[in-house]
Amino acid sequence: MHTMNFERPLRIGMVCYPTYGGSGVLATELGKALALQGHSVHFISNTQPARLDVFLENLYFHEVSMVHYPLFEYSPYVLALTGKMVEVAREQQLDLFHVHYAIPHATAAHLAKEILASQGQQIRVVTTLHGTDITLVGKDPNYAPVVSFAIQKSDVVTAVSEYLRGETLRYFDCRKEVMVVPNFVDLLRFKPFARAGLRERFCPAGHRLLVHVSNFRRVKRIDRVLEWYRAIASFIPATLLMVGDGPELPKAEQTIKEWGMQSKVHFVGRQDPVEELCSVADLMLLPSETESFGLAALEAMACGVPVMASQAGGLTELIQDGVNGFLVSDEEQARGVQRAVDLLNNTEILDQFRRAALHRASQYNITQIMPHYEGLYAGALGRGIREIS
Repeated sequence: MHTMNFERPLRIGMVCYPTYGGSGVLATELGKALALQGHSVHFISNTQPARLDVFLENLYFHEVSMVHYPLFEYSPYVLALTGKMVEVAREQQLDLFHVHYAIPHATAAHLAKEILASQGQQIRVVTTLHGTDITLVGKDPNYAPVVSFAIQKSDVVTAVSEYLRGETLRYFDCRKEVMVVPNFVDLLRFKPFARAGLRERFCPAGHRLLVHVSNFRRVKRIDRVLEWYRAIASFIPATLLMVGDGPELPKAEQTIKEWGMQSKVHFVGRQDPVEELCSVADLMLLPSETESFGLAALEAMACGVPVMASQAGGLTELIQDGVNGFLVSDEEQARGVQRAVDLLNNTEILDQFRRAALHRASQYNITQIMPHYEGLYAGALGRGIREIS
């Protein structure tokens, strides 16, 4: 493993959404890995991130408190976040903020940086773009100028895929270099293993077990997950495991009731550790409208599970069609289903796909990706470093 030899451990303010979405997961896992290297990582958010264990050494959580005033119809979260960032930076003498998502975190970081500079404290800002801050929210004319400004004012900007980098340069007046640092997976945690009896709890003998993991937003196309499953199950005995929660969940549950398939589709809500559920599956279904990277797919692949996904966004960079999964275009839904059925019917080929998924995931090991962030931190700080083995 390569790491960076700093004069002293860094003090980092990590700002992210605390949800199970990809950006929050990546920020949390990165923070934990940095803490293991000896850096002090201070998470700043409105609630504790889902995967954050504050009992680990060098990890801290600072809650953004919202105060409600009658004057405001909506509480100004950006201002509350900025205030907390300034407070933590002062008290902990932070070297830099690493903010995940341009809106509102990069904007708050710039405000905090300016306030701190006026008081004689210099701090750097690293912004990681994750997806909808660019491809959805950022395109809104009401937000686009703010996103452009936040990107330009950041000291370092990264994107989690070539696709997202291209979208950023396409839609924004971006004169800042955008560097690609892909998402990663902890292979010590996400790996093939089977807890005794777990698969049998959901899946009858002789059934193939399919899985979907997401935050059940519209962009995840939950209706298509169910359509893919029903089509596959019309050819072979199959069970579906739906992991997660979100706005599309009630509609999905109602659809399954209308189809009379309650005994074959299990909604298990948010689960952590999710890797235990992924490990017992045969195929992940991920028909998202777009994915900036596809962290859920990577985590499934690290568990030895091939992925059937939309031919969209960063998924095309991760999934090798016909090797460790399938990429399905909107025009070839029936063909995609048939390819999945053929795979699930052939144990030998399925095992080949499993091995290929594991190999692909190994290329995104956190121990290989994290030093890239350390290098970017060093560059932002202008600090002399040398690479060591």
